[in-house]
Amino acid sequence: MKKLSASDIAEMPLEQRIQLVEDIWDSIAELPEAVDVPEWHKDELEKRLERYHADPSQGTPWHEVRDEILRD
Repeated sequence: MKKLSASDIAEMPLEQRIQLVEDIWDSIAELPEAVDVPEWHKDELEKRLERYHADPSQGTPWHEVRDEILRD
């Protein structure tokens, strides 16, 4: 496999650079257990889950969030 420098990548057409990023991401996603989740992420998720359980009415269903994102 040929090693690419930052300047090699910068010279690639945009479509090729996007494909490279997708390929790299796919290779990382194949081994999710190899990616460490920082403790502060876990702590934040736990806090949010506790807030949700304390008052589920304060949450917003995914389909509403998705629709709002797609509208913008």
